[in-house]
Amino acid sequence: MAYAGQAGEKKSGSLKPLGRLTPYVVRYRGMVAGALASLALAAITSLALPLAIRRMIDHGFTQADGSFINSYFLMLMIMAIVLAVASALRYYFVITLGERVVSDLRRDVFSHVTRLSPSFFDVNQSGEIVSRLTADTTQIKSAVGATASVALRNLILCLGAMGMMIVTSPKLSSLVIGAIPLIVFPLVGFGRSVRKRSRSAQDTLADASAFANETIAASRTVQAFGGEDAAATRYGTAVETAYDAARAAIRSRALLTGIAITLIFGSVVAVLWVGAHNVLAGTLSPGTLGQFLLYSVIAAGSLGALSEVWGELSQAAGAADRLTELLDEVSPITAPTVPAALPAPAHGRVQFTGVHFAYPSRPERSALHGLSFEVAPGETVAIVGPSGAGKSTVFSLLLRFYDPQQGAVKIDDVDARSTDPDALRKRLAIVPQDVTIFAASIHDNIAFGRPEASREEVRAAAIAAQADEFIARLDKGYGTEVGERGITLSGGQRQRIAIARAILKDAPVLLLDEATSALDAESETLVQKALDGLMTGRTTLVIAHRLATVLKADRILVMDQGRVVEEGTHQTLIRHGGIYAKLAKLQFETGAGDFLAAAK
Repeated sequence: MAYAGQAGEKKSGSLKPLGRLTPYVVRYRGMVAGALASLALAAITSLALPLAIRRMIDHGFTQADGSFINSYFLMLMIMAIVLAVASALRYYFVITLGERVVSDLRRDVFSHVTRLSPSFFDVNQSGEIVSRLTADTTQIKSAVGATASVALRNLILCLGAMGMMIVTSPKLSSLVIGAIPLIVFPLVGFGRSVRKRSRSAQDTLADASAFANETIAASRTVQAFGGEDAAATRYGTAVETAYDAARAAIRSRALLTGIAITLIFGSVVAVLWVGAHNVLAGTLSPGTLGQFLLYSVIAAGSLGALSEVWGELSQAAGAADRLTELLDEVSPITAPTVPAALPAPAHGRVQFTGVHFAYPSRPERSALHGLSFEVAPGETVAIVGPSGAGKSTVFSLLLRFYDPQQGAVKIDDVDARSTDPDALRKRLAIVPQDVTIFAASIHDNIAFGRPEASREEVRAAAIAAQADEFIARLDKGYGTEVGERGITLSGGQRQRIAIARAILKDAPVLLLDEATSALDAESETLVQKALDGLMTGRTTLVIAHRLATVLKADRILVMDQGRVVEEGTHQTLIRHGGIYAKLAKLQFETGAGDFLAAAK
């Protein structure tokens, strides 16, 4: 995942990506200490059991001492209780730690992604990103919690059991240790295959999730065009592809597990065969062989379990790799080390000086060619022109969603690149044509730019935007939930909420991108009256498709192919007989409300 389509898949050949989770884990040293202490206690208790059994066999049975046997069985019962308590504590600490780490990771990834510039989202699907936040973090939660705990527990048991095997019988232990390379090498080799296939399965599933997210969000369009079957077929194909990738990963893990268990327990059987002959020869006691047998089983079982959790850790490493790719993304839009301060109070002056710009996703096609203009404080300037002229690009550069390749964009004589983007955007309020309404209450939607605003302030903004009347008719008023993307509201209602949001922000520079385009004639008149009041004393740039706004502008800039080709008032441009005059004539001739649409 990278900017401008320069995506390059990162290939993880180890569990190294999991190391990026270390800072999240060490934040909670108390839980880590509790988990390690309970883990060590459980492992030590498990390793002590064979010692007790050997003494019972060699001494209790040979001496026929019932009290000796009773005391050892009592000791075994106490050890079992200790093991149970330690295991319960281990489960509590590690599972809680996993939940805590993943919650922090999700928060940090989401916070980072929301601050990436639009050029990132130009080339990456939102559904795929959401899949990383959900499916991949769930995989990591399992790894940080249960899987990592089981892996560490089995590693301690394996090493401890092997150490005790050496103490118990160096001769037999040498046979076991000699077989270890035969066991470890296949684990490592197949582990690489599991990691590669797991990453492939996760990527494929993310693609399917992205398509599902997009289709569900556009369910009305899908149904209106009878596209249900086509969508279901495409998603079904994506799911089957994800299934095939997952099955390949499962096949590798299953083969890995089978080979590991065969090699591990095969070596144990061979060692026990040698040990049984030593007992018959009188060179080894039955209790010692029993102790060695138990340690062999513990070591073999632990190593076998490690082969299974290795596959799970490999999957988690792939998930961590995908998430750290998001965290490693660096936005080209950042605040300089020492941001230039914007003047206070704000004036609202806007300047474009020799601006050349091409979108990062289309570097070969320039959107602006040497664009230069200036808007004085308090002035209202309309920007008109045919589709693709670069009008919306002007707003994107003002908001510093992108930086120009050449030239400068200035607010109050300060280059946008030299100041903090957050400080810059606080001075701008936008009412877009494609209004974004969140699945929240009307109050929260209006107060999105000022979440601390009171109900009275929100209502005052709604009144000014001519929205209070329809809000008051709703069952819960300002507390009404509007559904995903504001689906329960009409286009005009969504537009008025967006205008109320801009009014509440009270910024010195106002950007109106066809702000009345979704309104009927009556609503447009009311909202235009509200906008007239809002525009007073503010610098206003209007992308205008309707003459009502253009006629009231102090100046009109006519853009074509990324340049300002005409400039003046409505009357002077009409008399000039250029592009603007042709667009205006088309509007009057068609009787349409949108004269630029008629010019396409």
